Amino acid sequence: MTAREVLDVDVLVVGGGVVGAAMALALACRPAPAAVDPSGLPGLRVALLERTPPAPFDPLGEADLRVFAVNRASQRLFESLGVWPAMISRGVNPYQAMEVWDARSPGRIRFEAAEVGEPDLGHIVENRVIQWTLWEALEAAGVEQICPAGLSWLQVMPGGVDAGLDDGRTVHAALVVGADGARSRVRSLAGIGLDSTRYGQRAVVANVSTGEHNQATAWQRFLPSGPLAFLPLADGRSSIVWSTEPETAERLLALDDATFCAELGAAFEWRLGPVNATGPRASFALIGSQARHYVRPRIALVGDAAHTIHPLAGQGANLGFADVTALARVLWSRPGRDPGDLRGLRTYERMRRGDNWLMMRAMEGFSTLFGSGLPPVEMARGLGLILADRLPAIKNGFLRRALGGAVKG
Repeated sequence: MTAREVLDVDVLVVGGGVVGAAMALALACRPAPAAVDPSGLPGLRVALLERTPPAPFDPLGEADLRVFAVNRASQRLFESLGVWPAMISRGVNPYQAMEVWDARSPGRIRFEAAEVGEPDLGHIVENRVIQWTLWEALEAAGVEQICPAGLSWLQVMPGGVDAGLDDGRTVHAALVVGADGARSRVRSLAGIGLDSTRYGQRAVVANVSTGEHNQATAWQRFLPSGPLAFLPLADGRSSIVWSTEPETAERLLALDDATFCAELGAAFEWRLGPVNATGPRASFALIGSQARHYVRPRIALVGDAAHTIHPLAGQGANLGFADVTALARVLWSRPGRDPGDLRGLRTYERMRRGDNWLMMRAMEGFSTLFGSGLPPVEMARGLGLILADRLPAIKNGFLRRALGGAVKG
């Protein structure tokens, strides 16, 4: 496509990260669990706009600093798109248990997949595995990949929307989906406001080796400064997410490896023995946000463009994939109709905005509860964890949410 040509598609997805790529593929190839019988119905004409293409997957490369705890609902989406086997071949790590404990009380709770008849509680998957596998599938599905290029302007009209690219090209679409992250250009150009809360914390991330194997368990200890999570990687190492004050995060990044490993091991109570080595470290600010609207005429937002939450439960990406599933089902339930029709888009908004808001507030509540140093609160949360650990109905309720509704009873 030259600068003077106009590409005409049904849907333009802006943002080629894991959520945007999944969105483009779900609309191009029609996932199996669509709300209507998919037989004989072709996919939509989809283009994906992204500034930076993913690097080709290197099986010998260092594990990503960014990993996702993929729940059962997200796994089903990948299965319906036909990409889950390829992800497995590139490395997904199932975990069978999850253990949470409090640094300032005797409270502790442990979840076991076997207790609820599940093969696992989810899979730890690197960002690069998901993104590259989806991009490969996009090419096979005939999705137009406009990359590298960025979005410059949008002009919404009754019959469609024109999207101007920063290289002078134009894309005409019936619907533009913003999957372009927390600083969404689509959201900004559409004039959609954002309500956000800065949590006054940063998350330090790294991949570390410990004296003991990670035991296929996701671990989380609630410290006074914030939660510390160890997520199990396939090679026995762990991906850590250490939420703490900005000053502490800066200090942790500046430490030499040996001192950092010693502090990390102590903060984790040496649960997996000494921390023997660490890879590169990075940090990011923790911000909760909700777009005031998920849709406008011919515009829809998914993933971080619509919402961000505290990472303590590892559900941010899963919420984005749930957005993908919901929007795809809404559009596929209306075959032959205009994908940019506001009535259909509002159905998607009703399906997702309330659930995402509740999850955001729940994570804020947990963060506040476990961050309190008041003795009565410490005692209450410790007793609450102990009680929940002993009551299967409560534990199964937590697991249903964590697995995306997969656990019965």
